[in-house]
Amino acid sequence: MPRGGWQEFTDPGGFSGQSRAIARPDISQANPKEQQAVRVQRTRGGKRGKTVTQITGLALTATEAKALLKRLKARAGTGGTVKDDLLELQGDQVTLVMDFLQSEGFRPKQAGG
Repeated sequence: MPRGGWQEFTDPGGFSGQSRAIARPDISQANPKEQQAVRVQRTRGGKRGKTVTQITGLALTATEAKALLKRLKARAGTGGTVKDDLLELQGDQVTLVMDFLQSEGFRPKQAGG
């Protein structure tokens, strides 16, 4: 569930029993690309020894994440998937992903070794 979708009853106007629409901020506008804590790491845990590149910390909607992953897969020439709030690419693609995300306007950092 996205953050910011709740409201306490202790607002100055008080609770009047009327239903009000709560304005939810757009995720991509609330946290600009250059302010997101994007982490890129390679891992092998739980993949039967296969190396995958994981990208975490992207505050994107599901459609934006799929579109970004599609461009990444085409650039790297590998497969990949979206799992919950992380992107996975097959193989060791850390340097390629770092360059690609910088060209897209993100400020990625390499996590792990």
